[in-house]
Amino acid sequence: MCAKKNIKNLEIRPKKQGLYDPEFERDSCGVGLVANIKGVPSREIMDDAYIINSRMDHRGGCGFEENTGDGAGILLALPHGFFKEEAKKLKINLPEKGNYAVGNIFFPQKKSEKNFCKKTIEDVLKKEKLELLGWRKVPIDSKKADVGPAALDCKPGIEQIFIKAPRNIKQNDFERKLYLVRKIFTKKLRQESNLSQALMFYACSLSSRLIVYKGMLTPSQLFPFFPDLEDKTFETHLAMVHSRFSTNTFPSWDRAQPCRYMCHNGEINTLKGNMNLMQSRQGKASSDLYKNKINKLFPIAEPDCSDSGSFDNVLELLIMTGRKLPEAVMMMIPEAWQNDKNMAKVKKDFYQYSSSLMEPWDGPASIVFTDGTQVGAVLDRNGLRPSRFYVTDNDKVIMASEVGVLEVEPKTVLRKGRLQPGKMFLIDFEKGKLISDEEIKKEVANQHPYGDWNSNQIIELDDLPYKSKKYVVSDLISKMKAFGYTTETLEFMLLPLVTELRDPLGSMGNDAALACLSDKPRMIYDYFKQLFAQITNPPNRLYSRRNHHVFGMLDWS
Repeated sequence: MCAKKNIKNLEIRPKKQGLYDPEFERDSCGVGLVANIKGVPSREIMDDAYIINSRMDHRGGCGFEENTGDGAGILLALPHGFFKEEAKKLKINLPEKGNYAVGNIFFPQKKSEKNFCKKTIEDVLKKEKLELLGWRKVPIDSKKADVGPAALDCKPGIEQIFIKAPRNIKQNDFERKLYLVRKIFTKKLRQESNLSQALMFYACSLSSRLIVYKGMLTPSQLFPFFPDLEDKTFETHLAMVHSRFSTNTFPSWDRAQPCRYMCHNGEINTLKGNMNLMQSRQGKASSDLYKNKINKLFPIAEPDCSDSGSFDNVLELLIMTGRKLPEAVMMMIPEAWQNDKNMAKVKKDFYQYSSSLMEPWDGPASIVFTDGTQVGAVLDRNGLRPSRFYVTDNDKVIMASEVGVLEVEPKTVLRKGRLQPGKMFLIDFEKGKLISDEEIKKEVANQHPYGDWNSNQIIELDDLPYKSKKYVVSDLISKMKAFGYTTETLEFMLLPLVTELRDPLGSMGNDAALACLSDKPRMIYDYFKQLFAQITNPPNRLYSRRNHHVFGMLDWS
């Protein structure tokens, strides 16, 4: 073990400099899913997952080295048979399925720093009364995978931890306990131990249901790099794959996807506002499940995450504090419900109530998500990201960013389609069936009397006591001048709002001087600009990594 003061702040990606700002973190990638609807594990699911991800190689990015990728990974249902045998080799006697957890963890390269991290984890487990069963060094084969020098230079040490569940604990409660200890030791190591910028420590997953293998790899390198994934005894009923194209980020091992509960193709345009509001809620957050330990879960979003990682952090919090997976996703990515005259009132009531608790995580997004008992996908309300799915007669479901990722005999297809804007599909492994968007949302919307809650709890402006004041017309011009309004503002912005009840429209071009450089008096909100991602579709991706980051807000998808 080494002392805190000896742990160096190892930089593996640049800080804010020039036109690069780490706040502009976005992803634009390829996502895929293959699963057995009945929850029956097989090697076939693993082989299919490899093919799907390899055929989305064009959706991933790489640097000047063709064999250094932006990131690739796979999220799996925990293969009990495989780990049972591997544990025996280490003289670890694993309990029955669901009564133990496995975590994949990235460690610093230096042995002294790795030992310090492991000791910290073991201390936290002991304090939280969880039994450590042992550690396993994850086999890797960088030569067979032909991993590039840049990826190898920053490759972390990768080990697995085995944790035994307490007696007579339900699996959901065990998952919450694991979430708590992961938050505690991550915070200790990445903040208190000066490792926050280095990110040489990262828990890819820690669960009794799921495990994540990922890295700064290309899709074709993933399986050869991790021999575990090529082992014929490694079987699963669920595999979620991801090919990363780091639109505005620098690639790194920890930012590779899938995350712990989801993977994502697209961008979250509202990220900064989402994160600020989530941070503001921490002061009043409470949970009957965590009680006085709720503060140990903060910060909700881990530092230096991409938009996908931040989304995953918030989704995990919602699930771990009691919400069901479909409900949490509906809260974060709602449909365009406000002006939908055909939407059922109960569903509108749910969305209205949820909008008071959580603002939309908006942007062009296709998200695949799972908690181990269910898996599904959702498309943003504008439908700007493709998601296509197949259901076959041998209980297999296939979903990906595009068609053609896996060969399917047409006669075996029971159902296929494209996910529509704002819509969701869900596989429930316990029920052994695919659940439609209508059925999912009907169940969620009817679980509580949201309409009554809206009527009793939402306060409208008209409900507030106030004294009206009439403005004299002769006084209006002087007041408009005092607040910086111009004739252009009146003609092009205010009149359409008042007379036509519509927002004014205009081109993207604006040749007016920036407010901070203008000689004219400007209104206060002119000093602020909205961030957005412009969707573009160039014919190819032959551009330099340097330009890729200079034009940081563009989405080359």
